[in-house]
Amino acid sequence: MITVYGIPNCDTVKRARAWLTSRGVDHAFHDFKRQGVPAARLDAWTAALGWERLVNRQGTTWRKLDEGLKAGVVDAASARALMLAQASVIKRPVVEWGDGAVTVGFDEAAWAAKVS
Repeated sequence: MITVYGIPNCDTVKRARAWLTSRGVDHAFHDFKRQGVPAARLDAWTAALGWERLVNRQGTTWRKLDEGLKAGVVDAASARALMLAQASVIKRPVVEWGDGAVTVGFDEAAWAAKVS
């Protein structure tokens, strides 16, 4: 089973979910806003991808953070605390694929290879 994690009003998440649906790919959606960020899954994503890939430093949430808070994100532990406190700072979507792989972001070509 494929699980897509993110925020439903995020444009990238919308595109990703629509892409999967249009290809008939069965998937579950985990809404960070309603269901929260699962701490154990966050730890697994960090182990698989590195915290640097998970923290979206281009997004509005990051830009609105206090400079001191931003400067304090220097390692996996500090990034984890921020991502658990402010789910919107996580780059989206995070996808757990049926084969156990984890990806972040929407790359149509890479996804096509995964579902073919």
